Amino acid sequence: MNAQAQAQAQAQRQRLDDIVSLSPLLPGIATASELMSGYQLGCRRFKFFPAEMVGGTAGLRALSGPFAGVRFCPTGGIRQNTAADYLALDNVMIVGGTWLTPEAAVASGDWAGIRELARASLAELNA
Repeated sequence: MNAQAQAQAQAQRQRLDDIVSLSPLLPGIATASELMSGYQLGCRRFKFFPAEMVGGTAGLRALSGPFAGVRFCPTGGIRQNTAADYLALDNVMIVGGTWLTPEAAVASGDWAGIRELARASLAELNA
C-alpha cells in the first residue's frame, strides 16, 4: 500500500472511530466488498440490506465461511414466517421486519397493537 492509500485508510479509520465514539453504529452492507471495507475499518457487526434481494439466508451462509467472526442484522423483505430461517443461522444476531410496525398502526399511534405484534412474533419464534 502506498503512502497516499495508507493516509486515506487512516483517515477513514479515524472518521469511523469518531462516529462510533458518538453513537452506536451498525453499518449496512449488501455485498462482500462493502463488508470487506467495513471489516478493514474494524467493524464486525453489519446490517444486511435488502436481505431477500441480495441473497437471503443463502447469501448469509456464503458469507459465514470467509467472514467467520462477522454477525448480521438482516432486514429488507423478511417476513414473520421467514424470520426463524434467518435466526437459525449462526452469523445472525437479530432480524428486522416491517411486519412489526404496519404503516397504519404507526400512523394512528397504535403502540399497544405494535406491542402485541411483537409479542406474537416472539411467541411464534420461540414455539
